[in-house]
Amino acid sequence: MNFQPNTPAHADFYFPAEWYPHRATWLSWPHKEASWPGKIQSIYKPYAQFIHEISLGEWVCINVLDNKMEEEAKKILSKESVDLNKIQFFHNPTNDAWCRDHGPAFLINKSNPHKKALVSWLYNAWGNKYPPYNLDVQIPSKIGQILDIPVFRPEIIMEGGSVDFNGEGSLITTKSCLLNPNRNPNLGQAEIEQYLQSYYGVEQIIWLGDGIIGDDTDGHIDDLTRFVSSDHVITMVEWNKKDENYEALQENLDFLKSVKLINGKPLKITEIPMPGPVIYEDIRLPASYANFYISNHSVIVPIFGDPHDEIALQKLRPLFPDRNVIGINSVDIIWGLGSFHCLSQQEPL
Repeated sequence: MNFQPNTPAHADFYFPAEWYPHRATWLSWPHKEASWPGKIQSIYKPYAQFIHEISLGEWVCINVLDNKMEEEAKKILSKESVDLNKIQFFHNPTNDAWCRDHGPAFLINKSNPHKKALVSWLYNAWGNKYPPYNLDVQIPSKIGQILDIPVFRPEIIMEGGSVDFNGEGSLITTKSCLLNPNRNPNLGQAEIEQYLQSYYGVEQIIWLGDGIIGDDTDGHIDDLTRFVSSDHVITMVEWNKKDENYEALQENLDFLKSVKLINGKPLKITEIPMPGPVIYEDIRLPASYANFYISNHSVIVPIFGDPHDEIALQKLRPLFPDRNVIGINSVDIIWGLGSFHCLSQQEPL
């Protein structure tokens, strides 16, 4: 593999799998009412429950605007019995809450796992859909300064929710997002692959097709297909052949069945059914069980008051025998067009 010089992979850095032990999880406190019009107050209870579950096994680092927002956050967290001794607040102003996409991509070193760096990708709010994002784009650099670790700057647009990793050289993504002209119109697939390999330290890029209906990110992988171990993925499927997600998800499943990993072995695949359509104000929202977050203590799964909720949890529990697989109601949070994985970014040990 010929990695670009002066890049993370050239210096032996790589992006570990999400189940690799975390030092902390980074979040950006939700405050943009336009992201949850008419509903922002109702998201704080499930958001605090999410933070409580993470804090049972690691630090939670939260970007806030100022002292006032910090105090408001502490009151909300205390109502859900969150141990504030496990929470660290940083006065890093943001435009929005989606830390998976505007936060840093944390890397570790193959020859020295305690040595960390981060990637500060450019960010344009999913193809300039939701300006302004001038504060969000500064978050990785600020966190790099706080932690005093090296910051790599590729100078291309990339979002954390568009990629998923097995920690052993494979990355999975979608053509509908990474090759969309609203991100990096001057780069073709081969050039994008070179950036992925050089800045995430991977060898294999697995390209799926389209995302789910209602996903304003143009098809982030964290609503579709996720690694649960080095050779195993879960992938969302639609059981109703008349549903508008059926065909795209079937195409992704068929392609996954043909994938061989770097070692030549096929992928193990667990199929998880989509919830029924979640509709609010006549808009179909991108509700998906794949938007779970793997913390040290738990796997936190968005659920929607749907008969498929328990099926999804039962399918996920055997895949994470060392973690508490828990569902938290995401009906209000998903009105922001994202859920727990979109809101969080892991920092490895």
